[in-house]
Amino acid sequence: MLHWDSLWTNIHLATMTDGYGEINDAALAVRDGKIVWLGERNALPPNYSVTTQHDGAGCWVTPGLIDCHTHLVYAGNRSNEFEARLNGVSYETIARQGGGILSTVTATRAATEDELLQATLPRLRALLSEGVTTLEIKSGYGLDLPSEARLLRVARRIGREFPVRVKTTFLGAHALPAEYAGRPDDYITLVCEHMLPALVAEELVDAVDVFCEKIGFTPAQTERVFLAAQALGLPVKLHAEQLSDQGGAALTARYHGLSADHLEYLSEEGIAAMAASGTVAVLLPGAFYFLRETQMPPVQALRAAGVKIALATDCNPGTSPLTSLLLTMNMGCTLFRLTPLEALQGVTCHAAQALGASSISGTLEVGKMADFILWKIQRPADLAYHIGANSLWSRVFGGRPE
Repeated sequence: MLHWDSLWTNIHLATMTDGYGEINDAALAVRDGKIVWLGERNALPPNYSVTTQHDGAGCWVTPGLIDCHTHLVYAGNRSNEFEARLNGVSYETIARQGGGILSTVTATRAATEDELLQATLPRLRALLSEGVTTLEIKSGYGLDLPSEARLLRVARRIGREFPVRVKTTFLGAHALPAEYAGRPDDYITLVCEHMLPALVAEELVDAVDVFCEKIGFTPAQTERVFLAAQALGLPVKLHAEQLSDQGGAALTARYHGLSADHLEYLSEEGIAAMAASGTVAVLLPGAFYFLRETQMPPVQALRAAGVKIALATDCNPGTSPLTSLLLTMNMGCTLFRLTPLEALQGVTCHAAQALGASSISGTLEVGKMADFILWKIQRPADLAYHIGANSLWSRVFGGRPE
């Protein structure tokens, strides 16, 4: 006799294992927080018992959504910069005048851990309410060891105290702090030799990222960080080719990076390198929209090369104050010409790959975590079709309905 903790019936599945992976009139069983059976309802084995059976009310079920690039934890507000940009001041000019990332650093350094958590909760709850069950949270608004540690501790707390799986990314090389003005190489030494080892010793880091850009760090400085991460056994990813082509995507691919993100100025060489290494392209249409960019990432070339494409909110205070992954999907279709299938893959199976989490999430398969969403929709494409709508009917995390 098979015994299951819970069983969902009267549902349609979008497993995301082969395209949408649709199974109509389906059932899904859970035991110990994992999926143990799924398929057509009329194929249920005859010899099972179940503690709790749920009527899915004819909903479509997808894997829990994954936001694979966020800067969710920070303090402060930068609406003044939004206004300045609308009055003609460029993002680079704002950054060079001491605004941009450094203004958020000032506010974040002054905040306690509890204050940072409280500031983050509205953003977190907005994402969870739209079906996010896995979330990447980057540091990068502290730029010194105590502040970076505080940010990452808050990220870890979110994963312990809320129904969401959190992957943490150390982004110490996000910007040059004021106290290191004119000394970027010295700051990279601090990142590599002091900050990163200390944070790893505290078990706060799952991956390492760098902002490789003219207003950020050079490819040579980026590679120093990658080497330090590699020595500690950590995977890497990169803010690459957002404002110019610095060859960052190809560099990330040489280190078998999980992902290269933004990619508006990605070259053919970068695409080929990513395809060879399996590095995921994470597109961030919120930042593209908010900055009123005109250079689109080379989506068709990425498709042609077989590079997996993920989507994420890039939730951050300066360039993408976006807390809707559903809107991100629509933006991916309207701004970047993704198909609805590509958009849904971008926030499920491909996003899981971008976080190194494909073994537990991203698709509905036996053995994976029972993180899934029930949607009151007519077909899976509806999730990318609607603008400003939330069709979530039920959120299930680790087999438990929320």
